[in-house]
Amino acid sequence: MIFKKLTNLKIFLDQKAAQYNSPAFIESDPISVPHLFSRKEDIEIAAFFAATLAWGQRRVAISNARRLMTMMEMAPHDFVLNFTDSDLKPFRQFVHRTFNGTDCEYFLWALKNIYQNHHDLENVFCEGQGEHVEVAKALVAFRKRFFALDHPPRTEKHVANISKNATAKRLNMFLRWMVRRDDNGVDFGIWQRISPAQLICPLDVHSGRVARKLGLLPPGADNFVAAINLTGRLRELDANDPVRYDFALFGLGIFESF
Repeated sequence: MIFKKLTNLKIFLDQKAAQYNSPAFIESDPISVPHLFSRKEDIEIAAFFAATLAWGQRRVAISNARRLMTMMEMAPHDFVLNFTDSDLKPFRQFVHRTFNGTDCEYFLWALKNIYQNHHDLENVFCEGQGEHVEVAKALVAFRKRFFALDHPPRTEKHVANISKNATAKRLNMFLRWMVRRDDNGVDFGIWQRISPAQLICPLDVHSGRVARKLGLLPPGADNFVAAINLTGRLRELDANDPVRYDFALFGLGIFESF
């Protein structure tokens, strides 16, 4: 289905975005995990883990992310700041697909380093960019800071490397959660230094397939270049908030098998 007029495509995607960008969406989505919290630091740590684990069966990913929060006694920021090596024993047994205890342990040490020495996740993503943050640069800067400590090489695969043309779907989804501000109660909008206009649309096999059927992407691989190109097309529909159409693409792909 390729819309011959951009206005018709916008009407269709506006309707679908409104349909799925609603509180009813939360329960069945990994974003439900950070919605368990109210403090900024708790929200962003819970969101980071939930986004990291958001692959495979959604129900299992959500369950495992919630289990991590329970292991942190439902106080992720306090846990990250204060844990000792002996507190990590149960985390070394954690497994979600290829994300295992080794990865989980390093993630906790990396987050501890960030919150003790670099204020918070928002500051690390925006580090050195002044008032106008470019998301692609933010993704590179964050990955560099996250892996600043000695770490097992295997863990690097769990934080997307856009220098190798990774889609960075989960990181871009995390940024959508943190940055977008609307009145629908799904995304949090608790970060101020990145503009919603600068976000990059999360791209995976489902949203990519829908985007191509709608004529928003040419045939090809789902990678970072494709994510940038898709976002450029979505900015033609809404320059200020292009990533709100992620709800439409995702909903059409997952819930409607479009």
